[in-house]
Amino acid sequence: MTIPFPTTTQAAEILEKVRQARPRVHCLMNTVVQKFTADGITVVGGIPSMTTSLEEIESFVAKADALTINLGTLDAERRKVILLAVEIANASGKPWIVDPVHCDYSPSRLAFARELITLSPAIVRGNRAEMSLIGEVPDAIRIETGPVDHLSDATRRVRIVNGHPWMAKVTGTGCLSGGVIAAFMAVEQDALAAAASALAVTGVSAELAASCAKGPGTFEPAFLDALSAITGEDIINHARIENEQG
Repeated sequence: MTIPFPTTTQAAEILEKVRQARPRVHCLMNTVVQKFTADGITVVGGIPSMTTSLEEIESFVAKADALTINLGTLDAERRKVILLAVEIANASGKPWIVDPVHCDYSPSRLAFARELITLSPAIVRGNRAEMSLIGEVPDAIRIETGPVDHLSDATRRVRIVNGHPWMAKVTGTGCLSGGVIAAFMAVEQDALAAAASALAVTGVSAELAASCAKGPGTFEPAFLDALSAITGEDIINHARIENEQG
């Protein structure tokens, strides 16, 4: 069976599903960006939880609909928590995404990222430097972020041509988008469609925010405002989800 490519109309529909369903997303997140990520998930329509307690993680992941894992600010305790969270998510069939942040800086972090990839994430997402080391990710959606985001699975290749340069000047926009992707995966079984839709929504929101911001400092709150207010019509009119296979 041929799996269709994601469209702007589908992106608008998935956003509405998120707003109606209010999925719970548990975040094992870079401590620098926890609040920004939680705010982003909340304004798009999800419900975030952020605990990294080894004693609590099983209960929180069990109640979540999706899991996002970010390897920023990694330590020995956090590694244990991540592995337990993945075990719980896999046992209950919950989708999860891993962002191998700065795996290009640290051999031990790269090794841990590769270990996680063997545990069947739905999505692996990183920048060009990180993903060049990660390489292929069999049985998962591969996302390479940048000025243009490139997504692929076994049969489809898609690019998202939305966003704004100020996203790179505000710490945590990528981490936030990982949380939004998780929220979209919670309501959409096609992980590529969920990810493409989430990145289109965050990219269009960034463009709308930049139109009224004066620089990175005013862009950050404007981005959250735009993400909260974005409509299906905005997505259909402005999102650029392109089939890289022609």
